[in-house]
Amino acid sequence: MTKAKVGEFLWQDLTVANADGVADFYAQVVGWEKKAVPMGDYSDHGMMVADEMKAGICHNQGENAAIPPQWLLYVAVADLATSVATVSALGGKILVAPKAMGEDQFAVIEDPAGAVLALYQQA
Repeated sequence: MTKAKVGEFLWQDLTVANADGVADFYAQVVGWEKKAVPMGDYSDHGMMVADEMKAGICHNQGENAAIPPQWLLYVAVADLATSVATVSALGGKILVAPKAMGEDQFAVIEDPAGAVLALYQQA
């Protein structure tokens, strides 16, 4: 993933109960090719155009069970801890607490209107 400027969208994925079937759906509808992304005892799906991963389709297991079935956008933030504290202070909710993704970190939030967004701090 390339380094994004603060405030830029840098990724998108979809977390659903039937990730395998939904990945097949988008492969046929959009023309993406599926690539397995190992997650331990199961695999999510990287949706590919040529050799470039454009999106993810994920199983709603573990911490992802709290994420509603929608295309989730990830936006770059300067300081994840500060952003998460601000979410709570302004009446939002933390759906997935900050966690590491390699050297990066992310959290999934819900704003006061109920919309969901992922905050992403790159290393």
